[in-house]
Amino acid sequence: MTVLTIGHLGAAGPWRIVIDKVLAIDALVFLISAMLSFISMRVSKAGGTYESSAEVVFVIGLGVLALGAMGLAFAIN
Repeated sequence: MTVLTIGHLGAAGPWRIVIDKVLAIDALVFLISAMLSFISMRVSKAGGTYESSAEVVFVIGLGVLALGAMGLAFAIN
């Protein structure tokens, strides 16, 4: 939520909307990673598969977060 508040400090423009959408999608990516991690702890046989998937999704989330942070840094004047 802090990121959304900081994003509204700059002038309104199309980049602010894009950054908001990217960060919202990123929140969903992290939610999927958390769900996969939880499932991997609960499932006994295929837990390793879910854990590997959770790690990949988490790293993708970190990459999207980094892109959103860079976009936010350049969007604020």
